[in-house]
Amino acid sequence: MANQNSNSITKFIVAGAIVVAAVVWLAFSASGNAKSYYVTIGELQKMGSDAYSKNLRVAGNVKPGSITRFGPNANFTLVEQDKTLRVVYDGAEPPPDEFKDDAQTLAIGTYGRDGSFHATQLQAKCASKYAPAKPGTLPTGNTAPAGNVASLGPKP
Repeated sequence: MANQNSNSITKFIVAGAIVVAAVVWLAFSASGNAKSYYVTIGELQKMGSDAYSKNLRVAGNVKPGSITRFGPNANFTLVEQDKTLRVVYDGAEPPPDEFKDDAQTLAIGTYGRDGSFHATQLQAKCASKYAPAKPGTLPTGNTAPAGNVASLGPKP
């Protein structure tokens, strides 16, 4: 009977080790494809052939007048200081509503040998949405300090 318990424990340990090994292998194999490196346009242009094999994130402002849309896709130019980068967006969804001239945009994808960045995802911020209020105008939206929260119950 002791021998039978020993075999059951051994089988349990072996099965557990196989499950743990499978989970570790899946985690490591999936993490390589999920990594993306944030680089500036200048850094991307200096990477050379290393840039072609990596998933990258590149940010900049959309150059005014450079957006060409066709269906859910778009071609445009990102500008960062004095550097420019041609971006070809071919994503599963159309560009976000905030994507327009001068919008701060993050393109996620790969750098092609044709010198264009091939994006599969775009994130954009509308520049005017985050601009400071003009002098002499009142701010809009919820401007109450966080500590002044209205109570629904009677005052104590």
